[in-house]
Amino acid sequence: MTKNHFIYLTTLLVSIPLFAQQEIVKDTTEVQRLEEVIVTGQHNPQSVGKSVFEVKVISRKDIERQGGNSLADILNTTLNLNITPNTSTGKSGVSLFGLDSQYFKVLVDNVPIINEEGMGNNTDLTLINLDDVERVEIVEGAMGVQYGANAVSGIINVITKKSSRNVWDISTYIQEESVGDEYEWFNKGRHIQSLRVGHKLNKYLYANIGYTRNDFGGYWSDRMGEKYDRNDDKRGHEWLPKLQQNAKALLSYSKNDFSIFYRFDYLNETIENYSKLVAVNENPATGTTHPISQDELFTNNRFYHHLNLTGSIFQKINYNFSISYQEQTKDLERYSYIIREDVKENIEKGQYQQRTAFFSRGTFNNLINTEKISLQAGYELTNERGSGSAVAILITPGEEKTTQNLNNYDFFASSEIKLSESFSFRPGARVSFSNIFDTQFIGSLSAKQSINKGWELRAILGSANRTPNYDELYTYFVDVNHNVQGNPDLLPEKGLSAFFHIKKKTSLSEGKIRLKNKLSLNYLGLNDRIELIVVQQSPLAFQYNNIDKYRVIGAFMENELYVGNLKAQLGASIQGISKVLKTNNNNNDDFLFNLQLNANLSYTLPKWNTTLSTYFKYIGEQQQFVEKTNQEGVQVFETGKTDDYSWMDATISKSFFNNNVTTTIGARNLFNVNSVETTAINGGAHNGPATQIPLAYGRSYFVKLAYNLNL
Repeated sequence: MTKNHFIYLTTLLVSIPLFAQQEIVKDTTEVQRLEEVIVTGQHNPQSVGKSVFEVKVISRKDIERQGGNSLADILNTTLNLNITPNTSTGKSGVSLFGLDSQYFKVLVDNVPIINEEGMGNNTDLTLINLDDVERVEIVEGAMGVQYGANAVSGIINVITKKSSRNVWDISTYIQEESVGDEYEWFNKGRHIQSLRVGHKLNKYLYANIGYTRNDFGGYWSDRMGEKYDRNDDKRGHEWLPKLQQNAKALLSYSKNDFSIFYRFDYLNETIENYSKLVAVNENPATGTTHPISQDELFTNNRFYHHLNLTGSIFQKINYNFSISYQEQTKDLERYSYIIREDVKENIEKGQYQQRTAFFSRGTFNNLINTEKISLQAGYELTNERGSGSAVAILITPGEEKTTQNLNNYDFFASSEIKLSESFSFRPGARVSFSNIFDTQFIGSLSAKQSINKGWELRAILGSANRTPNYDELYTYFVDVNHNVQGNPDLLPEKGLSAFFHIKKKTSLSEGKIRLKNKLSLNYLGLNDRIELIVVQQSPLAFQYNNIDKYRVIGAFMENELYVGNLKAQLGASIQGISKVLKTNNNNNDDFLFNLQLNANLSYTLPKWNTTLSTYFKYIGEQQQFVEKTNQEGVQVFETGKTDDYSWMDATISKSFFNNNVTTTIGARNLFNVNSVETTAINGGAHNGPATQIPLAYGRSYFVKLAYNLNL
């Protein structure tokens, strides 16, 4: 990003809030725009403006404009949230305020999603399909009282569609996308097909089913794929090919003040890892070769069941119950591949990881309900059962593994107290019982003050703990070359966050120009953070321990401008991170700061039924203290750096035939980013530190053709 670009964006960012200070012109005949209703963290569904919490909403229109298929697609340019793909596993890592995805929860309709690390945390966002999603709600900061363990840096709540005004809704689309400059009908590029059918059986009963197939051919770069038979490190792919298949079904019933729905979701993902090493097997007598390679096929299956009931008792107390059973399994197939004959031999198959969970959440709202006070009480029950770990893929597939249980029983309550029409505050508390850890207590206090002329102040103080995941507790990988062990004596990490938001809403020119400006200050702290450390030098042994202290301080600004058919968003964030290893006397506890900017622009041409959108994000240079050995052989901490980079997507969407057909064309990663240089990564037990972080496979293009029929 050039200095001129930075000056231009900074000037625009500063000018918007200054322009917003003009006197509000209010006309009583102005059409009132209804704010979107949210449910995340609320006692009862209500508008964003009335919420004590600061909630970001990504609407269905935003999702469609961006051409997003997975949750990772639409969050890639979100401020304070970074997504980094893992080219060797096919997963995408996510961090919010510098903390990875173990510290925020991903929910679907208020229910956490299972994965190999637990319930809701460390979720791979590329596995969350958006075809039936109504909106996405994001709350930043600790939400431990409302959503329990691991909601340290925030939560992402995906809200699905559960009804329709139409008797029939039929939607289907196909999407073809290049992977960098690579594209073919079958072997290269990304190929997506989807079909969704919804039907209102009567005025109370609604059902829908859907299926999506997402075929990613991998990123080849200078590699030559599966059929290549030379031993020159060019076989296979730079990014692993994977195929995702997602089937969904919903049945809902709603009458008067009672609603019930059942939702089913099945995900199947296969990832192909073709080794770059080839055994040529030359036969000198015949002058022939018989090339063979050792390949792997990873299979991920996830089943999700969710039953929800909402209603009221005596038309006074609102209840909301969710019961969910989920299961995820990971299988590995290893085999010898005879390349020229296209034959597999010496096949080993087995399950290397398995998780099941029973989850139930219930809330009673309006236990006390007056003009001044409302009271909510609730419970959460989580029973997890699992075996295997991420490092278990190195063990023979199918080898018997020990099964362990993690159970939590939580009770929580919060009260919203209105001292006046303009001021309210919300205290809350949760107690958590576990079969492994001591009883945990969590508290929060939030407040909202409305001021004349569109000003709003919000302050949120909350705590949340992160419970050790299955790998940290139970990993046991010991052989002649490795010694990596979990630690059943680990303590939950203790998190505390404080956010202060100043928001201004302005309407100008009789409502033709609308502005939303927000300035936020944030603090987030963690004690007893868990790290994998060396506990023995000879022979080398690793174990998870509570040794780390983590702090984040920062400020960020977000601005929105609506002028007719133009929607513009501009944001900036500066975050400082301090990390201290308690067992090391040479630690540096200085804060290292990182700058981020983002800007989104969307303009609609009603006459042409066309919308043009761009999405931009700049991530400044990132710093991190790295432990190294100096010339005297002493362990010291040096400042490692990761280079800055910019990201931009652009889309053009046009509707035809009374909006039944929509074509979207777009480009991702317009600045053609592939990887960034870094000196901020420590080396592993058997290898030196990485010097590059892969981020993308270069500039890519897509076209999406969607058909919607509403009867």
